[in-house]
Amino acid sequence: MSTASPAAPPADTDAARAATRESLEDYTLRFAPRSYRRWGPAVVATSALGGIAYLADFSIGANIGMAHGTVNALLGIGVAAVIIFVTGLPLAYYAARYNIDLDLITRGAGFGYYGSVVTNIVFATFTFIFFALEGSIMAQGLELGLGIPRPVGYALSTLMIIPLVIYGMKILAKLQVWTTPLWLLLMVIPLVYLVATHPESVSQFFAYGGQAGEGSPDLASVMLAAGVCLSLMAQIAEQIDYLRFMPPRTDANRRAWWTAVVMAGPGWVVFGALKQAIGLFIAVYVIANLDPAASATANEPVHQFLGVYAEMMPAWLAMTLAVVLVVISQIKINVTNAYSGSLAWTNSFTRVTGTYPGRLVFVLVNLGIALALMEANMFDVLNTILGFYANCAMAWVVTVATDIGINKYLLKISPKAPEFRRGMLYAVNPVGFVSMLASALASIAVFFGAFGPGVQPFSPIVAVGLAVVLPPVLAVATRGRYYLRRSDDGIAIPMVDAEGNPSDVRLRCCVTGLDFERPDMLASARSGPDGEPLFISSLALATDRTGEHLLPADPPAPGRAGAITATAALSPARVNEPETEPATRS
Repeated sequence: MSTASPAAPPADTDAARAATRESLEDYTLRFAPRSYRRWGPAVVATSALGGIAYLADFSIGANIGMAHGTVNALLGIGVAAVIIFVTGLPLAYYAARYNIDLDLITRGAGFGYYGSVVTNIVFATFTFIFFALEGSIMAQGLELGLGIPRPVGYALSTLMIIPLVIYGMKILAKLQVWTTPLWLLLMVIPLVYLVATHPESVSQFFAYGGQAGEGSPDLASVMLAAGVCLSLMAQIAEQIDYLRFMPPRTDANRRAWWTAVVMAGPGWVVFGALKQAIGLFIAVYVIANLDPAASATANEPVHQFLGVYAEMMPAWLAMTLAVVLVVISQIKINVTNAYSGSLAWTNSFTRVTGTYPGRLVFVLVNLGIALALMEANMFDVLNTILGFYANCAMAWVVTVATDIGINKYLLKISPKAPEFRRGMLYAVNPVGFVSMLASALASIAVFFGAFGPGVQPFSPIVAVGLAVVLPPVLAVATRGRYYLRRSDDGIAIPMVDAEGNPSDVRLRCCVTGLDFERPDMLASARSGPDGEPLFISSLALATDRTGEHLLPADPPAPGRAGAITATAALSPARVNEPETEPATRS
């Protein structure tokens, strides 16, 4: 079999090969192959949950509680948590089962090959907003503990992440596993101390009415609080960036596999909701018992923990532990923000331009935007930024979850197996694309008061409601015709093994000369020099600007020449081989 198409442009070949350097690129644009996924379910889950060590939850909980009171804040946190869990479960399952990230899931869940670019931008925005938020919190800690000016602290919190995030999952898994025990200890001690030594703090907490003096439930306040919390909905995409490396599900590991998927997937929101409640609890204690004027800084985690630590130990040790907690938390989450953001930007840029600049370029781009936000002091307008962003995040995630849950499983209009490869999908599918835009724009209009102040707090309901209703309506209206450009990729080898996991059978890409696992491959529209069939990886196809390898939209009748047998497709020497450069092969 020929190992390269003679007509393949060298620039495209170089771009495709550059993206296969998994030590740096970490499967940015494609399916994560079984040969790379060597971690057990527990390690993957711990790595994914390590990414939720951010302190922003403490700020969010304090902010909404100080604005709307404890009762409304807790109800808002609960509403948001239920929505995030329900919508996150199908996404996490698809990522772990089929080993693809949320962008690849989105493509086949109603958006199309290019349609999901808009959701990638939404997700990239999430990563730099929350990187800036965590970087701001770290700078607050450095200023308080070491006297470092905040602008310098912003720069330090950004620059220190770059060397940690370059090497992707291999380094991130170790970092998250090693730092999680210390982080948990530093976070839990203050709560246990307060409840044990100051039991009256519990009643103070539930009686706190906030700026509005709301001691009883108020629907508008609950929804405003929920709207801020729902800005975290896009966190599921960061969880999925880890979950795509889950090992195959087998009878032997089924329980551990499902536990890891649920806990590290939608289960992140349980821990997030607890952190928001703890942040408000500590803030109320600091305001009520330590310094009535502390409301100016009670939403800053470093002041929250310092206030409690100072009652437990000497001042120097309290300051040290508060700074250590802030730094560890910032590193744990911001390596994830930088990593996931680089994947999102790179994926979109490569699809639109056919050029692969490398993931590291977009690590720097994402961090540059985040640093600019920090220097602009975004922390002071946190609620407004998060409330606005929540509308976009909800529109995207709920639309994808609806397509999976209703259009795939209930109506059976959307293909159940996820499809992400160029040539197999239409450029844009109106089912998801239109649903997401319509729900986002409508909820943003409500958020900014276009329909009056009485409706304004309910923008989350508008976003979620439209994102649930529109996808099935549009799927039925279009009869599902825009989901698949082709129903057959021209290769007769099954996509999955006997246990339903993505196959690890390998085929050689005619452009790069490398071997890729079956789910990554398609038949090429071109034939080899002697008329033999050629195969192309989804990666090479993404960087092919000629389009000459794309199969036609309307496949031939069954028995066509393009569908080949397993014997012709694969020689024994090409099964389960590592992805190596062609020069290393005999």
